[in-house]
Amino acid sequence: MKLLIITALVACVAADVSHILTRSPEADAKILRQDQDVGLEGQYQWAIETENGISAQETGALKNPQSENSAQTAQGQARWTAPNGEVVELQYTADENGYQVQGSHLPTPPPIPEAILKALEYIRAHPPPPEN
Repeated sequence: MKLLIITALVACVAADVSHILTRSPEADAKILRQDQDVGLEGQYQWAIETENGISAQETGALKNPQSENSAQTAQGQARWTAPNGEVVELQYTADENGYQVQGSHLPTPPPIPEAILKALEYIRAHPPPPEN
């Protein structure tokens, strides 16, 4: 089941990169480099680079292939220029722990307000009495 979920996540990432390549205003950009290598035991790698600055690459492997808990793992990165001129870069990992992505363009949560921090500290320092 985990392998199915990881494979679906990898497919989503590939579809997302494919969307970037086909929906950009410069969809006619020539591919400067495209590499693919697929191994017999679940390992693979691919990379692509276009003349308009889009690039992406990914490597993956089957972790613990002989185990009942085998898991497909993948890690990669992508880079492109957004319509507003911002260079967008992201890195991701997909494994038995889920899909984790990092990038400067991703939203971040606001800081926790001081009053909430004080309340949490008070609760930690004064736990409720155990129930009977």
